[in-house]
Amino acid sequence: MVGRAALALAILPSLAGFSFAAEDGRTIKIIVSRAKQSLTVYDDGKIIATSKVSTGKPGHDTPTGIFSILEKRKYHESNIYSNAPMPWMQRLTWSGIALHEGKVPNYPASHGCVRLPSGFAKTLFSMTERGAHVIIADEDVAPIVVKHSFLFQPTTDVQILSDVPLRPSSKTTGPVELAMNNPDRSLLIPKPERLVRTPEESQPLRILITRRGDRELVADVQAMLTDLGFDAGVPDGFAGEMTRSAIAGFKRWKNLPSKGTLISKEMLAVLYAVAGREPAPQGQLYIRQGFKEVLSTPVAIRHPERELGTYLYTVADIDPKNGQAVWQAIGLRNELSDGARKRLGIAPEGSVLEATGQSVLDRIEIPTQIRTQINDMLTEGTSITITDNGVSTETAPQGTDFITLTR
Repeated sequence: MVGRAALALAILPSLAGFSFAAEDGRTIKIIVSRAKQSLTVYDDGKIIATSKVSTGKPGHDTPTGIFSILEKRKYHESNIYSNAPMPWMQRLTWSGIALHEGKVPNYPASHGCVRLPSGFAKTLFSMTERGAHVIIADEDVAPIVVKHSFLFQPTTDVQILSDVPLRPSSKTTGPVELAMNNPDRSLLIPKPERLVRTPEESQPLRILITRRGDRELVADVQAMLTDLGFDAGVPDGFAGEMTRSAIAGFKRWKNLPSKGTLISKEMLAVLYAVAGREPAPQGQLYIRQGFKEVLSTPVAIRHPERELGTYLYTVADIDPKNGQAVWQAIGLRNELSDGARKRLGIAPEGSVLEATGQSVLDRIEIPTQIRTQINDMLTEGTSITITDNGVSTETAPQGTDFITLTR
């Protein structure tokens, strides 16, 4: 990574023939500004390439938000616009948005894609790998180094023995001397060697923290009903025939109204009580790796009536000597409709966009066990997206990272 910084000045004037090694590509971020019709490539917080672009013309606006490169093809033809050629195509959504070579005037002219000049399109293609983040915004944004206790840090090479009773491995009759931590001397235990991971398992994590929606609520209901003996099917968050039948059976059992909303507040309160569970908190944390879901778990969001906004945090570097991850943040303007605010229980007044979202990080609580697991899996290129917008329709069950649309 040190070498890349030294090359930055030489790269900017001429990009011909430049490419990254595979492991370097995981920390690249591509930022497109619709207002400036420009593209900037960052690595380790430094600008390594720039170009003009052409985004969507009126009526075919390029969506804004946080994307990842899902697919790369040296040559591709549009299956929407009369087999139009799309050389050096890097797909951002499966609905048809991509980076690709094309005519680049000094104004928006595409049908929604981001057009790149021919020489630069080929060079950018050689610099990236699948999973690289692409941020599209109206304004010109840039990554900023951020430090906060919320942000994950890698597990260190040694761990200090905790002050818990140590039990002998076999029964003894005499006194047992215990080795304990004290201010003067700590007992260091070598960390067990990590398991050998497949290339997929070593890929950066993609973490999404957002507000719980209807799908998460339905999944909770499915799990609780099944535990109570009602077969609600797989807890996938979709209210199919089996789920509806289980809900109807539970309502009959508890003499609840059968008409009206499928999952009413009254029915939900009774279900939580019977299942012996506390209502889930306001937030949900999802993890994907290699375009596949790894984990989904509730998390607490303090002051849920306040907007979160949309922020992207990425690990730009990990210092192997002290085990510290260097995090960078990008804040994006998010437009929530009045209807969305009402549905999410967010106060009507808008929030102030912070450069690094420090106050937003203050409001999120992650269970210790989950935090420990993430720390152990942390790699360069790992990212966290925080947003009010939930899981977008562009995020497929698999085959994509989390795609967050801000407009």
